[in-house]
Amino acid sequence: MEWLNYHHLLYFWTIAREGSVSAAAAELRLAQPTVSGQLRILEDTLGERLFRREGRQMVLTDTGRLVFRYADEIFGIGRELLDTLKGRPTGRPTTLRVGVSDVVPKLIAFRLLEPALKLPEPVRIVCHEDHYDRLLAKLATHELDLVVADAPIVPGARVKAFNHLLGECGVSFFGTPALADAHRRRFPRSLDGAPMVLPVEHTPLRRMLDQWFASEGIRPEVRSEFEDSALLKVFGQAGVGIFAAPTAIESEVRRQYGVRVVGRTDAVRERFYVISAERRLQNPAVVAISESARHMLVDGRPRGNSR
Repeated sequence: MEWLNYHHLLYFWTIAREGSVSAAAAELRLAQPTVSGQLRILEDTLGERLFRREGRQMVLTDTGRLVFRYADEIFGIGRELLDTLKGRPTGRPTTLRVGVSDVVPKLIAFRLLEPALKLPEPVRIVCHEDHYDRLLAKLATHELDLVVADAPIVPGARVKAFNHLLGECGVSFFGTPALADAHRRRFPRSLDGAPMVLPVEHTPLRRMLDQWFASEGIRPEVRSEFEDSALLKVFGQAGVGIFAAPTAIESEVRRQYGVRVVGRTDAVRERFYVISAERRLQNPAVVAISESARHMLVDGRPRGNSR
C-alpha cells in the first residue's frame, strides 16, 4: 500500500500559501534547500510537477491546484481536530453520519434527526438508508456514527454496539376516505377481510401486527407487502389497502398522503432505537436527538378523535 508523506505535503502546502520557497522556509523555520528538496521528493512520488516558473514567480500547475485543494482540506481537518479536542468552536459544521433502517418511516426519521439541526453549533447530517444488518456492519467499521432502527441489536451479535431506546408509541391505521368510511365503524373488527398493505414478514412491526390480528381474530386481505415504508404509504394513498404507521406521526401522515384514520391501538407498540458504539451518548447532536425523541414519541399522539 502506498502512503503519502504528510511532511512533504505540508511543505508544498506552505509554499503554495506563502508564494515562494523562501517565504515558506521562513514560516517553517527550515533552510531553503531543505524545503526545496522535500518539494522535489513529493513531485517525484506523485510523478507530476506541482509548480512551474513564470519569471521569479512559482505558479501552481493544474495538478498542483488539485493537490493544493486536497492539502487544504487535510490540514483544515487537522486544525479542526485540535480545536475540537480543546473545546474551541471550529466554525465548521460537525458531520454526523447516520444510518437509517429502511423499515423506519421517513417521517419518523426526520422528526428524530431534526433536533440535531437546531443546535447552536452547526451540524451536517449525512444519512444512509439500508438494511439493518448492513448498517450495523458500517457502524462496526466506523463508517457511521449511529444507526436509527426499530429493533435493538441482539445479545451475542458480532458487532460491539449499544442500544439506546428513544421511545415507543402505538400505531394508527390509515386509508383513503372511501376505505376509512367503510372500515372505521366497529374497529378493530372492521379490519377482518379488509384490504391491507403491510410491511414484509420478519420485520418487527409485521410480527406485532400479525400477533395482534391473531389475538383479535382478524384476517385482513393482504394486497401488498413492502420493505420500504414510504413506498407502502404511496400504495396506501392510491387506495390499494389500509396501512399502519406510528401514532406519533399521525397528523403528518394524514396531511402528506391525504388519508384518514381508520382506528388506533396501543396493543401494537413501535419502538425506535439509536444504536451506537458509545455505551453513554456523548455527542451533543446524538444527545439532542435522544432527548427530543422521548418527548415526541410520548406526546405525539393526537388529542381527541382526529380523523
